[in-house]
Amino acid sequence: MDEEEKGMKKKSRGLLILLAVLVALLAVYAGLRAWNSEQDRKAEEEAEAEEIHVTDTDASEIVSLKFNVGNGDIELVKEEGKWYCAKDKDFPLQQSYPEDMSEAAGSMQAVRRLEDGDSLEDYGLEDPAYTIEYTDAAGNVTQILFGGMTEENYYVTVGDTGTVYTVASTVIDSFNYTLEDMAQLDDYPGIGSGNLLKEVITQDGVTTTYDSEDEDQSEDIASIAGGLGAVTLSEAADYSVEDQDLDGYGLDEDSRITVEVTYEQDGEEQVMTLYIGAEDGEGNRYVMLNDSRIVYLISTEVCDNILNI
Repeated sequence: MDEEEKGMKKKSRGLLILLAVLVALLAVYAGLRAWNSEQDRKAEEEAEAEEIHVTDTDASEIVSLKFNVGNGDIELVKEEGKWYCAKDKDFPLQQSYPEDMSEAAGSMQAVRRLEDGDSLEDYGLEDPAYTIEYTDAAGNVTQILFGGMTEENYYVTVGDTGTVYTVASTVIDSFNYTLEDMAQLDDYPGIGSGNLLKEVITQDGVTTTYDSEDEDQSEDIASIAGGLGAVTLSEAADYSVEDQDLDGYGLDEDSRITVEVTYEQDGEEQVMTLYIGAEDGEGNRYVMLNDSRIVYLISTEVCDNILNI
């Protein structure tokens, strides 16, 4: 066998060895991946097994919420897929609040379950600090009672089960709102001297018109635009006023000032109507927007600018 043939055989053996090593490494890699996948699966199962459910109700099944977490008693009900304030169905309730509350109440988890604990009284649960109650579509009522605290957690029990848990204090956060906090206020457009086209004011049967195309009214338009641009719908005096109560705010048809504003938005003309009523004695006037039932408080100074006083 000449030297060339010997060299070829050595190279062939070397390639076979390298191929065998590669196959072995691939087998090891595949084995490691399978082992890691199995460990991840076991870890997930253990984590799920460690979860302690205080409640376990799908949020979509909850049709009623009653709670008091320090802001007074609040009751919300769900009818035909929409949430309402039980005491006032005309209240403009922002739907995201009860939806989040349903999630929090229906899937509440504990930090731990107390085994062979003391009496409910020892955990402040005989006279609970807070209560959350929900009813599901089948009529089942679940009442969650919050007692004293241990470090950053509340002692909790459900109904008369007698079982005591500790839950994170952040559970309360989803419910820590007044009814007014949950109001869906009206959207107010951005109006300024750049897009204000016209304003028509009607008071006591007399109509006054300000037009941006009238050069003699340029200063008036600037003042009015400043007032309209300063409006913020953030404070309300009444969230669902009844017609018979409008006169108490000076917003009945015989008393109110009607302000019709024409402005441009996204290249199109838009019209907004403001109704301005009486003063509240604290530097504000009562105002309503379009066909809304919310009575807002806007400073008298801003209203004066809108009216070009």
